[in-house]
Amino acid sequence: MKKRLKRIPKFKNEDEERDFWATADTSEYFDWNKVEPVVFPNLKPTTKSISLRLPEYLLARIKELANAKDVPYQSLMKIFLAERVEKELRAKFASR
Repeated sequence: MKKRLKRIPKFKNEDEERDFWATADTSEYFDWNKVEPVVFPNLKPTTKSISLRLPEYLLARIKELANAKDVPYQSLMKIFLAERVEKELRAKFASR
């Protein structure tokens, strides 16, 4: 028996679409047995500016490391955060 898929609604904007997919069961909209992998090599992630307060000594140490690696300190901070988040998520899912 073939499952009838729901139609994907039209969205007013990206935020509305993001909210929808955050709670929707995608198996009701897509046949995951027919999905093909896709690569978007030139896609740049959407970024959001935040304000982050750091102790001065920590910022100085980060800038020192960034200078030694010849990268902007904010880029180095993003790399450090991404690596740590990946590590934490791997550990979380490995313990399940």
